[in-house]
Amino acid sequence: MPLPQTVEIEPASAATGTVIWLHGLGADGHDFEPIVPELALPDSVSLRFVFPHAPVRPVTLNGGMRMRAWYDIISLDRSGPQDEAGIRASSASLLELVERERARGISNDKVVVAGFSQGGAIAMHMAMRYSQRLAGLMALSTWLPLGDSLSAEVINNDKSQPRDLPVFMAHGSFDPMLPIGMGQQSKAALESAGYTVEWHEYPMAHAVCAEEIVDIRNWLLRIF
Repeated sequence: MPLPQTVEIEPASAATGTVIWLHGLGADGHDFEPIVPELALPDSVSLRFVFPHAPVRPVTLNGGMRMRAWYDIISLDRSGPQDEAGIRASSASLLELVERERARGISNDKVVVAGFSQGGAIAMHMAMRYSQRLAGLMALSTWLPLGDSLSAEVINNDKSQPRDLPVFMAHGSFDPMLPIGMGQQSKAALESAGYTVEWHEYPMAHAVCAEEIVDIRNWLLRIF
Protein backbone atom coordinates (compact mmCIF):
# COMPACT_ATOMS: atom_id res chain seq x y z
CA MET A 1 0.00 0.00 0.00
CA PRO A 2 1.48 3.43 -0.93
CA LEU A 3 2.12 6.02 1.76
CA PRO A 4 -1.21 7.70 2.60
CA GLN A 5 -1.81 11.29 1.60
CA THR A 6 -1.84 13.51 4.67
CA VAL A 7 -3.09 16.79 6.05
CA GLU A 8 -0.32 18.36 8.13
CA ILE A 9 -0.20 21.24 10.61
CA GLU A 10 3.24 22.56 11.44
CA PRO A 11 4.07 24.38 14.69
CA ALA A 12 5.28 27.99 14.74
CA SER A 13 8.86 26.82 15.31
CA ALA A 14 10.67 23.69 14.13
CA ALA A 15 8.84 20.54 15.17
CA THR A 16 10.39 18.53 18.01
CA GLY A 17 7.62 15.91 18.12
CA THR A 18 4.78 14.54 16.00
CA VAL A 19 1.23 13.30 16.54
CA ILE A 20 -0.02 11.01 13.75
CA TRP A 21 -3.82 10.94 14.15
CA LEU A 22 -6.05 8.56 12.14
CA HIS A 23 -9.70 9.37 11.42
CA GLY A 24 -12.71 7.09 11.65
CA LEU A 25 -14.77 5.29 8.99
CA GLY A 26 -16.07 7.51 6.20
CA ALA A 27 -14.22 10.64 7.36
CA ASP A 28 -10.88 11.93 6.08
CA GLY A 29 -7.71 13.56 7.28
CA HIS A 30 -9.44 16.92 7.75
CA ASP A 31 -11.79 15.49 10.41
CA PHE A 32 -9.63 16.27 13.45
CA GLU A 33 -7.74 19.20 11.96
CA PRO A 34 -9.93 21.75 13.87
CA ILE A 35 -8.97 20.19 17.21
CA VAL A 36 -5.34 21.36 16.96
CA PRO A 37 -6.07 25.01 17.83
CA GLU A 38 -8.53 23.86 20.50
CA LEU A 39 -5.67 22.04 22.25
CA ALA A 40 -4.06 25.45 22.79
CA LEU A 41 -0.61 23.98 23.24
CA PRO A 42 2.05 26.44 24.41
CA ASP A 43 4.71 27.61 21.97
CA SER A 44 7.27 25.63 23.94
CA VAL A 45 5.59 22.41 22.74
CA SER A 46 6.39 22.32 19.00
CA LEU A 47 4.32 19.44 17.65
CA ARG A 48 3.64 18.56 14.04
CA PHE A 49 0.18 17.04 13.54
CA VAL A 50 -0.17 14.54 10.70
CA PHE A 51 -3.69 13.47 9.67
CA PRO A 52 -3.60 10.72 7.02
CA HIS A 53 -6.43 9.98 4.58
CA ALA A 54 -7.55 6.35 4.59
CA PRO A 55 -7.87 4.72 1.15
CA VAL A 56 -11.28 4.55 -0.52
CA ARG A 57 -12.60 0.98 -0.52
CA PRO A 58 -15.92 -0.89 -0.51
CA VAL A 59 -17.27 -1.57 2.99
CA THR A 60 -19.23 -4.80 3.27
CA LEU A 61 -21.36 -3.67 6.21
CA ASN A 62 -22.53 -0.64 4.20
CA GLY A 63 -23.66 -2.71 1.24
CA GLY A 64 -20.34 -2.45 -0.55
CA MET A 65 -20.48 1.34 -0.70
CA ARG A 66 -17.07 2.85 -1.35
CA MET A 67 -15.74 5.22 1.30
CA ARG A 68 -12.58 6.05 3.15
CA ALA A 69 -11.84 3.13 5.46
CA TRP A 70 -8.72 1.72 7.08
CA TYR A 71 -10.13 -1.78 6.61
CA ASP A 72 -13.34 -3.51 5.57
CA ILE A 73 -16.03 -4.06 8.18
CA ILE A 74 -17.52 -7.46 7.54
CA SER A 75 -19.72 -7.77 10.61
CA LEU A 76 -20.70 -5.86 13.76
CA ASP A 77 -20.18 -9.07 15.71
CA ARG A 78 -16.71 -8.58 17.17
CA SER A 79 -16.30 -12.33 17.48
CA GLY A 80 -17.07 -12.62 13.76
CA PRO A 81 -14.66 -12.41 10.82
CA GLN A 82 -12.28 -9.46 10.61
CA ASP A 83 -10.46 -7.98 7.64
CA GLU A 84 -7.04 -9.08 8.82
CA ALA A 85 -5.34 -8.21 5.53
CA GLY A 86 -6.76 -4.68 5.58
CA ILE A 87 -5.89 -4.14 9.24
CA ARG A 88 -2.32 -5.26 8.73
CA ALA A 89 -1.92 -3.21 5.53
CA SER A 90 -3.10 -0.02 7.22
CA SER A 91 -0.93 -0.78 10.23
CA ALA A 92 2.03 -1.05 7.85
CA SER A 93 1.09 2.32 6.32
CA LEU A 94 1.06 3.90 9.78
CA LEU A 95 4.47 2.39 10.45
CA GLU A 96 5.74 3.99 7.23
CA LEU A 97 4.46 7.37 8.44
CA VAL A 98 6.36 6.90 11.71
CA GLU A 99 9.49 6.04 9.76
CA ARG A 100 8.97 9.10 7.56
CA GLU A 101 9.00 11.27 10.68
CA ARG A 102 12.35 9.79 11.62
CA ALA A 103 13.63 10.77 8.18
CA ARG A 104 12.35 14.29 8.88
CA GLY A 105 14.33 14.47 12.13
CA ILE A 106 11.71 13.30 14.66
CA SER A 107 12.88 10.20 16.53
CA ASN A 108 10.46 7.36 17.28
CA ASP A 109 10.27 8.28 20.97
CA LYS A 110 8.90 11.70 20.00
CA VAL A 111 6.01 10.31 17.94
CA VAL A 112 2.50 9.73 19.30
CA VAL A 113 0.25 7.45 17.26
CA ALA A 114 -3.41 8.27 17.71
CA GLY A 115 -6.77 7.43 16.23
CA PHE A 116 -10.52 7.67 16.59
CA SER A 117 -12.81 4.66 16.12
CA GLN A 118 -11.51 2.63 13.15
CA GLY A 119 -8.37 4.78 13.09
CA GLY A 120 -7.84 4.06 16.77
CA ALA A 121 -8.00 0.34 16.08
CA ILE A 122 -5.12 0.70 13.60
CA ALA A 123 -3.13 2.88 16.02
CA MET A 124 -3.50 0.27 18.78
CA HIS A 125 -2.62 -2.63 16.50
CA MET A 126 0.48 -0.95 15.11
CA ALA A 127 1.82 0.60 18.32
CA MET A 128 1.84 -2.59 20.36
CA ARG A 129 3.70 -4.51 17.65
CA TYR A 130 6.36 -1.84 16.99
CA SER A 131 9.64 -2.59 18.75
CA GLN A 132 11.00 0.98 18.75
CA ARG A 133 9.91 3.13 21.68
CA LEU A 134 7.08 5.56 20.82
CA ALA A 135 6.14 8.70 22.74
CA GLY A 136 2.61 7.47 23.32
CA LEU A 137 -0.60 5.82 22.09
CA MET A 138 -3.92 7.67 22.04
CA ALA A 139 -6.99 5.49 21.33
CA LEU A 140 -10.35 7.27 21.22
CA SER A 141 -13.74 5.53 21.11
CA THR A 142 -12.21 2.41 19.66
CA TRP A 143 -11.43 -1.25 20.17
CA LEU A 144 -8.47 -3.61 19.83
CA PRO A 145 -8.65 -5.67 16.60
CA LEU A 146 -7.20 -9.14 15.98
CA GLY A 147 -7.21 -9.93 19.68
CA ASP A 148 -6.41 -13.58 19.00
CA SER A 149 -2.93 -12.56 17.81
CA LEU A 150 -2.15 -10.58 20.97
CA SER A 151 -0.46 -13.40 22.84
CA ALA A 152 1.95 -14.45 20.09
CA GLU A 153 2.65 -11.00 18.65
CA VAL A 154 2.76 -8.87 21.79
CA ILE A 155 2.64 -10.67 25.14
CA ASN A 156 5.18 -13.36 24.20
CA ASN A 157 7.19 -11.19 21.83
CA ASP A 158 10.23 -9.37 23.19
CA LYS A 159 10.25 -7.19 20.04
CA SER A 160 6.92 -5.54 20.83
CA GLN A 161 6.43 -2.03 22.20
CA PRO A 162 8.07 -1.34 25.61
CA ARG A 163 5.55 -1.70 28.44
CA ASP A 164 6.12 1.79 29.86
CA LEU A 165 4.45 3.29 26.76
CA PRO A 166 2.07 6.09 27.85
CA VAL A 167 -1.44 5.02 26.78
CA PHE A 168 -4.49 7.32 26.72
CA MET A 169 -7.87 5.69 26.10
CA ALA A 170 -11.23 7.45 26.07
CA HIS A 171 -14.79 6.36 25.33
CA GLY A 172 -18.32 7.71 25.45
CA SER A 173 -20.60 6.02 27.95
CA PHE A 174 -23.54 6.38 25.51
CA ASP A 175 -21.70 5.23 22.38
CA PRO A 176 -24.24 3.36 20.19
CA MET A 177 -21.71 2.37 17.48
CA LEU A 178 -18.93 0.96 19.65
CA PRO A 179 -20.45 0.29 23.08
CA ILE A 180 -18.23 1.30 25.97
CA GLY A 181 -17.87 -2.35 26.97
CA MET A 182 -15.75 -2.88 23.86
CA GLY A 183 -13.42 -0.11 24.95
CA GLN A 184 -13.25 -1.51 28.46
CA GLN A 185 -12.42 -4.96 27.10
CA SER A 186 -9.67 -3.45 24.95
CA LYS A 187 -8.29 -1.61 27.98
CA ALA A 188 -8.21 -4.91 29.88
CA ALA A 189 -6.40 -6.57 26.97
CA LEU A 190 -3.70 -3.89 26.99
CA GLU A 191 -3.33 -4.25 30.74
CA SER A 192 -3.03 -8.02 30.40
CA ALA A 193 -0.17 -7.39 27.98
CA GLY A 194 1.60 -5.32 30.63
CA TYR A 195 0.64 -1.76 29.69
CA THR A 196 -0.70 0.88 32.07
CA VAL A 197 -3.72 2.65 30.60
CA GLU A 198 -4.96 6.13 31.46
CA TRP A 199 -8.69 5.59 30.99
CA HIS A 200 -11.37 8.28 30.56
CA GLU A 201 -15.15 8.00 30.18
CA TYR A 202 -17.41 10.84 29.07
CA PRO A 203 -21.23 11.17 28.91
CA MET A 204 -21.31 11.27 25.11
CA ALA A 205 -22.05 9.14 22.06
CA HIS A 206 -19.53 8.22 19.32
CA ALA A 207 -17.76 11.57 19.35
CA VAL A 208 -15.12 13.77 20.97
CA CYS A 209 -16.14 16.29 23.64
CA ALA A 210 -14.61 19.48 25.08
CA GLU A 211 -13.64 17.82 28.37
CA GLU A 212 -11.84 15.09 26.41
CA ILE A 213 -9.85 17.69 24.44
CA VAL A 214 -8.67 19.21 27.74
CA ASP A 215 -7.60 15.77 28.97
CA ILE A 216 -5.76 15.08 25.69
CA ARG A 217 -3.97 18.42 26.02
CA ASN A 218 -2.84 17.63 29.56
CA TRP A 219 -1.67 14.17 28.52
CA LEU A 220 0.36 15.58 25.62
CA LEU A 221 1.93 18.18 27.92
CA ARG A 222 3.02 15.41 30.32
CA ILE A 223 4.66 13.51 27.47
CA PHE A 224 6.30 16.42 25.68
